[in-house]
Amino acid sequence: MTTVAVSPQITGVGALLREWRDRRRISQLELAIRADSSARHISFIETGRSRPSQEMVLRLAEHLDVPVRERNALLVAAGYAPRFPETSMDAPSMKALRSCMDRLLTGYEPFPALVLDGMYNVQAANRGIMMLMEGVDEELLRPPLNAMRITLHPGGLAPRIRNFLEWRQDLFTQMNRQLAVVRSAPLRALYEEVSGYPLPKGGREVSAVAGNRASFALPMIIEHGGRVLSFISTIATFNTPMDVTVSELALETFLPADPETAEYLKTALG
Repeated sequence: MTTVAVSPQITGVGALLREWRDRRRISQLELAIRADSSARHISFIETGRSRPSQEMVLRLAEHLDVPVRERNALLVAAGYAPRFPETSMDAPSMKALRSCMDRLLTGYEPFPALVLDGMYNVQAANRGIMMLMEGVDEELLRPPLNAMRITLHPGGLAPRIRNFLEWRQDLFTQMNRQLAVVRSAPLRALYEEVSGYPLPKGGREVSAVAGNRASFALPMIIEHGGRVLSFISTIATFNTPMDVTVSELALETFLPADPETAEYLKTALG
């Protein structure tokens, strides 16, 4: 089933566009030049003196790098129908996408990789991820699996992450950046939930793993099977998405941060 995603708390399109321009720290003149318009016209749109065409709304949204979900909100606020659908990952039209994701994840093995949606729900994962989740409370493994809950909950990966305080703060920063551009009550509720989790018993301080960190990025240092593994996380998204669901999908891969981790994974997963 295909639905249309519209952001809540919609106000006038002019006010929304001004808000996005302020976030991007772009002047009316600069935006006008980029969008092949005039500063006067941009000013009239933002103050409500002029109603932008559908084409102009989409053009301004493109130059302001507005997320696809929020572009629908701009169109609705301007009096137009949403342009971008929100298609369930279970829909037949997503079969080719799901197949491509599965091939990507399998090809990345033995290293961990997974695909997340905009709510950090796991849409697909490979054997490397499933290996790391061994020992996680069954309650957290009931669908839909949520990466934030599994990582931050005391019954999840938290007790085994050696630099948990650093990693936890990095995840909170990531969620805050997302909340700054997406008006999502469910995402806000998820943030409030996971930020309220107690620290795992016996959690280590950052200084305890200072000698194990990579020099170029913050690693996730985690215990598994009596060994200490170190990973650098990378995230990839789809280019020029035309669907809200696809626009919010993220392929997260975990690159071994040291030769010992790489060798262990190759041995453990063949």
